[in-house]
Amino acid sequence: MALKKLTAALLTAALSLSACGKHASEHEADHQAAEPAAEIAALARTPSPDGARVFFISPADGDTVSNPVRIEFGIEGMSVTKAGDAQPNSGHHHLVIDADLPDLALPIPADANYVHFGDGRTVTEITLKPGQHSLRMLLGDHLHIPHDPPVVSDSITITVE
Repeated sequence: MALKKLTAALLTAALSLSACGKHASEHEADHQAAEPAAEIAALARTPSPDGARVFFISPADGDTVSNPVRIEFGIEGMSVTKAGDAQPNSGHHHLVIDADLPDLALPIPADANYVHFGDGRTVTEITLKPGQHSLRMLLGDHLHIPHDPPVVSDSITITVE
């Protein structure tokens, strides 16, 4: 049974790694394929150093913006690396759009609400429907699993014209 759970966990991580850099609309099929693996046991989490944090450089909380929305990610106390790179005190960004944080014991989902930047990007442009949106950042380790403790930004709210 433990081997089956480990195999499912590795499959989920592989699907997450393959999703890096994809457009949000391409994540839905990957998410549907990974759903059976959602029942896997908690995985070992990579430690994060004291004081590590991620934050939005832009946009700012309360900003009104237009499409495409330019987002710049900030990080302190850790470095940004590509998915699959297991360097200590490092990870890559995930953008949480209009959703709660995912289960922190599992790899971060890959769909329209959880956008992966496994290529190590710190700046991106996304298109959002007009209206109000909540954004939050979550750093993932080399396997897209949140660190322990998690390195997560405050949630911001923006309005897209």
